[in-house]
Amino acid sequence: MAAVRPSVSAPAPQSTPIAIPSPQLLARIRSEYREMPGLRLTLIQARRLWGLDILTCSAALATLQASGFLDATRDGAFILADAEKISA
Repeated sequence: MAAVRPSVSAPAPQSTPIAIPSPQLLARIRSEYREMPGLRLTLIQARRLWGLDILTCSAALATLQASGFLDATRDGAFILADAEKISA
């Protein structure tokens, strides 16, 4: 008779939660930046302003930056991508 060994399963890998910003949130952020072209917010300031968790806010800003709508300054602030052109 063969011995039955209990199966030992590996623990499930821990995955980082992925936040996907809603189209409504992206539209709201775009609207705020269009209404105030000089708006300059860090991630923490944006999170507080819009009442978001850090993951959702970071994902939204990254999405808008990747689309070319926002730029990030050297000090980590997010500005309207055309802001430099507008003020020049």
